[in-house]
Formats: sequence, C-alpha cells, structure tokens
Amino acid sequence: MPTNPFTDVWHFLTATTSDYLHQGNWRYLILALFWALLLASIVIAVRNWREDPAQRSSRHLGIWVARVLVGCLWFQGMLWKLPLPVSDGLQYWTEQESTSAAFEFHRTFMKDIVLPHMTIFGPIVFLAELVFAGSMILGLAVRLVGVLALAYTLQLWLGLYGNPSEWPWTYMCLALLMFLFALDGAGRSLGLDAWLRREVPVVRDGKRFIGWFFNIAG
Repeated sequence: MPTNPFTDVWHFLTATTSDYLHQGNWRYLILALFWALLLASIVIAVRNWREDPAQRSSRHLGIWVARVLVGCLWFQGMLWKLPLPVSDGLQYWTEQESTSAAFEFHRTFMKDIVLPHMTIFGPIVFLAELVFAGSMILGLAVRLVGVLALAYTLQLWLGLYGNPSEWPWTYMCLALLMFLFALDGAGRSLGLDAWLRREVPVVRDGKRFIGWFFNIAG
C-alpha cells in the first residue's frame, strides 16, 4: 500500500509502524516514553521562551525544531534494535559491516569481536541510541552527547561504506548535523541545557563537579 510522510508520521505517533508492532504490547510503553520526551521538550521550550527574552528568536526556535526532529530520528532508529539482547535487524546490519567496512581492521573488528558478542553489544547500541534521542529531544548535555553521536555515526559511515544499498552521504549528513549541534551547544536553544544554566546556581556558576560537568556537556 502506498505511503506518504503524513501517514508515516501518524503511524509513528500511534505505534502502528512495523517496528512498533514487532514489539507486541511493549510498544505502548515505548510510545508512552516517546510522548513523555516530546511533551517535556515542549514544556521546557515554553518555559525558556517565557522566562528568557534572549531565547525569543527565530534562530533559537529553528534550532529547537531541528534538534527535536533529529531526536525523533534517533528514537525511530532505536526501535528496530529491539527486542533485546539482539534484534534480527541489528544482527543483519552488523554482519553487513563485517564485510562492507571501508578498512580491513574495521571488518576484522566487527567479525571477530562484535559479532561473537552481540548479546553484549546489542543492548549497548540500543541504550546509545536511546540516550542520543533523549538528549536531542530534551536539549540535555547536547554538546557531549553530540560528540558521542558524531563518533557513532562516523562508525556507521565507514562500516557500511562499501555496501551498495547504502549511500555514504546519508551518514555523513547526520554526522554533520551532530557536529553542528555539539559545536553550537544546541541544548542552549529552548532546551534543558539553557534552563539549567539560567536557573540552577551550581550550573550557572560552574561550581563543584555537577556544575563543571553540565557547563562542559551542555
């Protein structure tokens, strides 16, 4: 049956995509998590907009929209990493990396280290993409998480570089987005990073470990 962006978005927002349906009744819990993140992002953005005149600009609004959409991208990509510990999709694409990676050492690593231990790497990949999604949607620790997501995406770029069904620029474009989010500190645009820097004294002043961490991470 033909699809279009509007019906696809509706299916994603109502947990009726094939990736959601594959999770059985667990899909409702996953959907609830997504909606909680999305609604929290809206509340955070509204509070920033109301409380900080400097946030009231088309630039900050545009960065927020782009960041949240990329967070949705990571969340949707996370879905086919389920069920844990190893989904069929993750197993298949990891096998593809073991034969399609741009460099021999990469192919060897995937074949000899990752594939035999997929029950360990499967949950790690799932949690990584969940963290990327949550960070982008909420605007929390975006600089740090953006760097991690950049490294993760570059691994995919090189890992699937020789796969004829993949276009390398797809991963490079996502890597560039993560680079720009990290460089700009995109969580400071209507995100939780902006709120923490303004409302939490220990973060605003960079005091103690938590203040130092969130000043670096966000």
